[in-house]
Amino acid sequence: MTFVFPGRPQPAVAISGQDALFPVNRIYCVGKNYAAHIREMGAEASRDAVCFFLKPADALVTDGRMPYPPGTANLHFEGELVIAIGKGGANIPAAAALDHVFGYAAGLDMTRRDLQLAAGRVGHPWDTGKAFDGSAPVSPIVPVAQCGHFARGSLKLWVNGLLRQDADFGDLIWKNHEVISELSKLYTLQAGDLIFTGTPAGVGPVVAGDRIELCIDRLNKLEVLITAS
Repeated sequence: MTFVFPGRPQPAVAISGQDALFPVNRIYCVGKNYAAHIREMGAEASRDAVCFFLKPADALVTDGRMPYPPGTANLHFEGELVIAIGKGGANIPAAAALDHVFGYAAGLDMTRRDLQLAAGRVGHPWDTGKAFDGSAPVSPIVPVAQCGHFARGSLKLWVNGLLRQDADFGDLIWKNHEVISELSKLYTLQAGDLIFTGTPAGVGPVVAGDRIELCIDRLNKLEVLITAS
């Protein structure tokens, strides 16, 4: 097969303890999945339906350096547990959903909050606020055999050494197996998909020069420096 110009490299994430890489297909994200975060954003928590959105696979940041993006004056961090899918499928029963998990990672759903809120006010999608270059920093993936699954566990995030987010996965509105099952009713999941599971309360702005540290029990620490554009 011949192309008119060279294709871009396959987006991929390191795997803890392995030389092989995890090839990334799609990045799915869950919005509004912690009640306290929903309240801090001025809304009410609900289990009526899962809120899903996507980021492009090439939005990944794996080298610990994220350039401050254009078009915003209010860039926010959102620390999240990330599910790495190792076996695809559609209409996956919730009881079998965790069998499709390859492993887990720590991730940041970076958000141009001013653009997200402006879009929401006029009923537009969140793409400009969520799906921009560099918006998905992620740590190396730890296989399930090493870390197990995450019904409960600690998520802590610091900015410049100050603790900003401190939560437990037991507070998720939609649990990991439910998220996988509900998502698979809308999309055929593929090996290589990543699912950002939602952020707890405590989100806030960062500027160039800020350092973010995200720690999740049993996973690799994610450290990101926000650099100048």
